[in-house]
Amino acid sequence: MSRKSTAATRPNSAYKAPAPADELAVRVPAPGEGKRGEQGYLGYLLRQAHAAVRLTMERTLADLGVTSPQFAVLTMLNAYPGLSGADVARLTFLTPQTVGVIIRNLERDGAILMRPHPVHGRIQQWTLTPRGATLLKACRERVVALEKRLAKGLDSKNETAIRRWLAGIAADLQED
Repeated sequence: MSRKSTAATRPNSAYKAPAPADELAVRVPAPGEGKRGEQGYLGYLLRQAHAAVRLTMERTLADLGVTSPQFAVLTMLNAYPGLSGADVARLTFLTPQTVGVIIRNLERDGAILMRPHPVHGRIQQWTLTPRGATLLKACRERVVALEKRLAKGLDSKNETAIRRWLAGIAADLQED
């Protein structure tokens, strides 16, 4: 036969209701505070900054019908015409599957055009169409404003140092 614990046998008058949830809740620090600020790990701070930039970019480009990944694909194809889908995936940090969907959508919308590789017929090379260049230009005008906001308060020397530092991190960790 099991015994009831003393808590289960106490009269209801001795029962104490739990504290309201807001009294027990831990306050989540805002960006820039605690571990989300200067005390945070560099990797976390980079990811936090990236998430904030991406969300702002998504909102900035939404009425053009362009997502951040689509903008990245258009940007890389403008900079490096003739890339394969695999090359685009590597340059944009997207999976080949995601790039495949983006490429199909951009091609359907007339923003990019596929041409077979002159030597390796199975490789598809992608380039911007005039429509894609116009779309990228409209996106770029908006993103330039965001870039200026990111660099606000930096002189050209510090901006160059930060760009060099970020590029150096990518190059150094690429070997891992």
